Amino acid sequence: MIPNDMLHANDLYEMTMTTLTSNLTIDINGYACDTKMALSVVTKAALDNSSLAAVCDDLEAVADDNTLREQLNAVMDVTEMARQEVEMNAALASGLPDDLPRGGVEVAIDFHDEPFYGKTAEIRSYTCNDRAQKGTTHFLRMASASVIWRGIRLTLALTYVLPEYSTLHVLKRLLQRLTHLGFHATVLYLDKGFCSGKVIGYLQRHKQAAIIACPKRGTIGGTQALCQGRKSYRTPYTFTDGTTVDIAVVATLPRGKDGKRRRKWLLFVVIGLDWSPKTIMRCYRRRFGIECTYRQMRQLRVVSSSRNPALKFFFLALSLVLVNLWALLRWQLFRRPGRGPRTVLIDAFRLQRFRGLLRRAIEQIYEVILGVQTTISPQIVNY
Repeated sequence: MIPNDMLHANDLYEMTMTTLTSNLTIDINGYACDTKMALSVVTKAALDNSSLAAVCDDLEAVADDNTLREQLNAVMDVTEMARQEVEMNAALASGLPDDLPRGGVEVAIDFHDEPFYGKTAEIRSYTCNDRAQKGTTHFLRMASASVIWRGIRLTLALTYVLPEYSTLHVLKRLLQRLTHLGFHATVLYLDKGFCSGKVIGYLQRHKQAAIIACPKRGTIGGTQALCQGRKSYRTPYTFTDGTTVDIAVVATLPRGKDGKRRRKWLLFVVIGLDWSPKTIMRCYRRRFGIECTYRQMRQLRVVSSSRNPALKFFFLALSLVLVNLWALLRWQLFRRPGRGPRTVLIDAFRLQRFRGLLRRAIEQIYEVILGVQTTISPQIVNY
């Protein structure tokens, strides 16, 4: 069967603008810039993985980048970051397919850090400290909850992480958002950052099945002492704070750079599951697909040196919204025809194609600059 329907670039642009304008309260009414222009420029900057200045220099019928930046900073106020977070969550949840089950889904929760280079104490009060990376120890931190279903990964909830937020507080915010949407996770997959006594105790009290990656600590004692023998096993363990857990110790033999296999131990805190260690590791590997979502998000990131935390958080959340839109369109419009479980034609609509179509629609509306001013006539150049 040869499909006759087409997804045009202009249709994709209208879908994107509708998703953003219907969920975000961004009101820009300048004489040279309005809301739709600002969102179009920001979207193209995300698609190009470039800055606002580069996009404004590339488009003919848009305002100057300084004008646009002033307008965005005026509407992105750090005192209204809570409202912005609610609106971004609404944008993420828009257009969810009806056949997506609300119960019986696997949910992965993870952190994402963005390097921040502001110097003033007021600005740094919105950042979290961590080990040095990319020339800084201060990061804007965001946490997200994503559902894993039939090969599709959708980010359903996000929250901005401020330094005063505990890990348990972040987890509760994300789970409350999922409950508000009607979702219930059969299994939670959590990163090492959530391996703490308070988080484990909370999940045990609420009988929420979960698998949490456990860091190896200690040289002689600690969790490092569990990495012995040649086979995988499960064992009870008590942390220093008195929290008693069931740990799955998984023995793997990955190949090194020299091609030789060496034993590597993986530790997982298991809550409410009677799975074997190998099954736990195999299922937890699905969480690594969420890391792929973060890599895709970095491909759709606006490059900015802004010192406005609200604007930086907006750029991060916008990347997740665009990745979600692409994943939803691919699931709904590019299914393989025929009977049986629905599968997606992956090659028909890759992320690069999504970026290219949406970019061309914006360039068609705001006219790409096709020439630059020269000081000497180009006719003197020998071709």
